[in-house]
Amino acid sequence: MASVPLILVTNDDGIDSPGLRAAAMALDVLGEVLVVAPVVQQSGTGRSMPPASEGRIVRHRIALNGRQVDGYAVEGSPAQAVQHGVLGIASRLPDLVVSGINFGENVGSGITVSGTIGAAMEGADFRIPAIAFSQQTDPSYYLNASESVDMRTARHFLHFFARRVLEVGLPPGVDLLKIDVPKHATAQTPWRWTRASRQRYFYPVKPHRRRPSDPGPMGFETRIDMVSLEPDSDICAIAVDGVVSVTPLTLDMTARVERELLASWLA
Repeated sequence: MASVPLILVTNDDGIDSPGLRAAAMALDVLGEVLVVAPVVQQSGTGRSMPPASEGRIVRHRIALNGRQVDGYAVEGSPAQAVQHGVLGIASRLPDLVVSGINFGENVGSGITVSGTIGAAMEGADFRIPAIAFSQQTDPSYYLNASESVDMRTARHFLHFFARRVLEVGLPPGVDLLKIDVPKHATAQTPWRWTRASRQRYFYPVKPHRRRPSDPGPMGFETRIDMVSLEPDSDICAIAVDGVVSVTPLTLDMTARVERELLASWLA
């Protein structure tokens, strides 16, 4: 690592998101911050690589702790923004990729839908330590980021975990950290290691329309089955116990099944 770490900061809410700016402010004191994010809102794009993305890059001035710095807006998905940042903009390989601070929690079995997590996964696939960071908010802010959302607690925890990763790296076998901060958390709120719940958290709701050809985007609602909810899960931490959830993730999505069991399944 160079004497001054290079931190690539991205998101899925777009280059103008207050959450992106809050992340850059939290990380500014830890190293050289390079902001590379999608031009427009890209929530729900996962780690997608849309072939129609033309990849234009436009300089975008960002207010950062009392000064103006150059950021870069990319025509593409969050994961594509990371690719352009690593391969075309950064002067050297970043020491850390941070995706966020996202408006809305990313928990449960649907986390692969998240552009926030998709961008962090893309960074991890370059063998760069990565953090996907989200703050629980009212659903009305999911696609309409607002300056009224207080990001001070999220900034506190992002600074804490990013500094630790820069100092000692990620835990063995971990490719990225998924961190979710509850809506009413303070700097004194406890945090704990969690697993990604196997439950859906954002459940699709069928649209109401008269004809199939009518516009009808799929809606959603949050659901929690308390009977089957895993007590060590991210959903339980955020939505039930109100503590900060820190989930270690890996790019290896292989099911942990003994070979003998697989062999017996075919027998």
